[in-house]
Amino acid sequence: MTEKEFVNAISELGIILSEEQQQQFELYYKLLVEWNQKMNLTRIIEKKEVYLKHFYDSATLLKIIDFQKQNTFCDIGTGAGFPGVVIKILFPNLQVTLVDSLNKRLVFIKEVIEKLNLKKIEIVHERAEVYSKKNREKFDIVTARAVAHLQILAEICLPLVRVNGYFIGMKGNITDEIVNISQLLNKLNSELITINEFILPIENAKRSLVLIKKKAIISSTYPRNINIIKKSI
Repeated sequence: MTEKEFVNAISELGIILSEEQQQQFELYYKLLVEWNQKMNLTRIIEKKEVYLKHFYDSATLLKIIDFQKQNTFCDIGTGAGFPGVVIKILFPNLQVTLVDSLNKRLVFIKEVIEKLNLKKIEIVHERAEVYSKKNREKFDIVTARAVAHLQILAEICLPLVRVNGYFIGMKGNITDEIVNISQLLNKLNSELITINEFILPIENAKRSLVLIKKKAIISSTYPRNINIIKKSI
């Protein structure tokens, strides 16, 4: 995906990129390539692939949620900032929190934040399940992009979500992962609202956005220890 194709694709999602935003994405790409030579941030470094598989793929969250109506957003396991930094560029007024367990990634993101002059954005070095225990009912939207099984993500992320807020799982093919999830969601006082399945352009890869709404406060027993969660799947 070329830069022009990216701009056009984003416009189809309802966002007209300003010149400043386009420059921010360009600088973000340059920093990603530069830092990737020092640490393993991503195996995807070719420009057209970064714009497609990182930038545009992150922006597809707009297919399932209106960020104009949200105030706070948390990206769990943000890695090199996908989707969190991308969403921040697209929605400058959104309060964004990026959580990752690997500090070197956050050192990179801190550089991105400074160079792109991003405001109202926080980075947190902590394991997701630990952060979730300490920050309950804090965010309008919480997301995680393909970092673990959907049921693991739901149990870790939903306690972070405010009542009537949403967790969005960003996945590829989720046929196997969605089996029996309703049982878990009942325990987490949440419900599956919709699954938006689509094909990522150009490479024609399957993507799934899983929208889950939190209906009531969740028991403090959740999230459980990560090893217990894994064994329960």
